[in-house]
Amino acid sequence: MWSLLTPSHDRRWAVDQSVLPFVEFDRDSAQVQGVRNFRWTSATEFTPGWEDRSYDLRQVATAWYVLVPFSRRWRGPAHAFVTFGFDDGRYLAISIEARREVGETYGVIKGLLRRFELIYVLGDERDLIGRRAVYDGTDVYLYPIRASREAVRTVFRGMLERADRIHATPEFYHTITNNCTLNLVRHVNQLVPDRIPWSWQTVLPGYSDEVIHRLGLIDSTGSLAEVRARFRINERARAALDAPDFSSCIRATPP
Repeated sequence: MWSLLTPSHDRRWAVDQSVLPFVEFDRDSAQVQGVRNFRWTSATEFTPGWEDRSYDLRQVATAWYVLVPFSRRWRGPAHAFVTFGFDDGRYLAISIEARREVGETYGVIKGLLRRFELIYVLGDERDLIGRRAVYDGTDVYLYPIRASREAVRTVFRGMLERADRIHATPEFYHTITNNCTLNLVRHVNQLVPDRIPWSWQTVLPGYSDEVIHRLGLIDSTGSLAEVRARFRINERARAALDAPDFSSCIRATPP
């Protein structure tokens, strides 16, 4: 019976995952419907909002890796996603998640048992980063990625295309084989095969910053401990949550 389960978009979804993004490409531009832009006042209270936005693919300039360990006692379980910067100062975050139904909570074991579908959430940084950094009680790290503009654009377009394929054809999330970090690894490795090797540190996303630090993909110098301290952004996010330049503030060099 378990093997006969099929993924579906037709369920009663949790509000924050209720809209699947839809993307239309026109040469060097992407029209994105369903960019999430919630205004959070606590970990569970929000004003929902979705927007249609247009992006010039030629202006994609930078990529940033966001890591959110779930616990300080054991770093392994975590959520990881990416955000992209544009020449005009805008940012778009892309978070690959287990899609929850109303009243459902995420669980590692449930993620092995076809209990969740996969969703690419495209959203504003104040929403996707701000809520986690300010209200969720978790450490949030925002690492600048060392990559050429061409590489960043290629990965960005690939992620939009994948989000659009999921809009057309649902998939099951899987804790080990189809999770947030492994999908990110696949996007990077499509550009440079085996650039990020498979390891237990990618299965347990909380250690993934060790991998990208060792491979020289974080655009910064220093030990891993120094880099983690430099790019932990909770205090900056809390101070800037209502600021119009939220994205610039969370990237400001700490004193």
